[in-house]
Amino acid sequence: MRKSFIATNPSVLIFLALLALFTLGITVMSQGLGLDLISTSFIKTLGKTLCLCLIAIAMDLVWGYCGILSLGHFAFFGLGGYMVGMWLMYARTKGIVIASLANADLPPTPQEISDAIGSQIFGVVGGNDFPLIWAFAGSLPVQLAFVILVPGLLALVFGWLAFRSRVTGVYLSILTQAMTLALSLYLFQNDSGLRGNNGLSGLQNIPGADLVPQSIVSLWFFWASAVALGGGYILAAWVMSGKFGSVIRGIRDDEARVRFLGYNVEGYKLFVFTLTAIIAAIAGALYYPQAGIINPAEVAPIASIYLVVWVAIGGRGRLYGAVIGAALVSLLSSWFTGGQAPNINLGVYTVLWTDWWLVLLGLSFVCVTLFAPKGIGGLFDYLVRKEKP
Repeated sequence: MRKSFIATNPSVLIFLALLALFTLGITVMSQGLGLDLISTSFIKTLGKTLCLCLIAIAMDLVWGYCGILSLGHFAFFGLGGYMVGMWLMYARTKGIVIASLANADLPPTPQEISDAIGSQIFGVVGGNDFPLIWAFAGSLPVQLAFVILVPGLLALVFGWLAFRSRVTGVYLSILTQAMTLALSLYLFQNDSGLRGNNGLSGLQNIPGADLVPQSIVSLWFFWASAVALGGGYILAAWVMSGKFGSVIRGIRDDEARVRFLGYNVEGYKLFVFTLTAIIAAIAGALYYPQAGIINPAEVAPIASIYLVVWVAIGGRGRLYGAVIGAALVSLLSSWFTGGQAPNINLGVYTVLWTDWWLVLLGLSFVCVTLFAPKGIGGLFDYLVRKEKP
């Protein structure tokens, strides 16, 4: 008798239950709808952390299960943020412009409104005309579709070119990093159409919800991030279950043997690479409205390297390990770099954690690689096996 998906993947039900309890608990303690025990800024931090957990799941799928060490998945994360950020900035600016022109002697024409919006958005880079890529910025459904289509198409084209050429290992990692660097350098240019180094700002202001306090808006995005994380976990577990998952693991362990058995290795790798790019883009589309701003620095190659560190510390090849690693490192990063961690006075030298956090993170990565290669998730596996009779 064939077992159900939940029966063969009990961790999915456990994870969803813990996520639901966490979401409910934070809501009860929130400033907007609860006991006012947690600030709105911390709610946003938790919401952003859930988004980072989602992209960590994507990274674990493509690296931990399929064996593709991608150093460019944060590029898809940033593209998702830019797609939804374009609509947020356009709609918010349009509302401001219409309100400012409401008292004019003559009602403004659509062209005058468009020119004013363009001047407000692109004046910072010395322009006032909308680039072609902003053609659908005023349509939320289209921009939401672009969240999936643009990163997905980029991943599909890049993956097809790379995999059909049989590029593997460190060479593929270098190619993905080069793709990310090229995209980052392009976005830094003022004529990229996305305001260059200034990026897109004011994304936390939701058009049409001007009267809704940020304490409520932050909860909306927190809930959406939790739902996306739960859905992403189920999707990843489902993809890796059954025959398809066995083939993916086989590609990771011995690609040549799987190809010899007659499987279309390139097709499997392309599917996983494109799917994880879309998951990363959805995570970015939810992350940056909570961050309030996105700029090209967010797409820099170093961000994708951080992502690899999160998954390695949590334990690659384990979905819950990727979630643990991303949540732990991102929350610790906020604590250390936000000035909340107490500095250590050694007399002759004072340890400032804002300066030493990256050193600590690097040492943690080295220690995990040397002494606990299976990460934190591996420790959980060891304890579970030890408790079994």
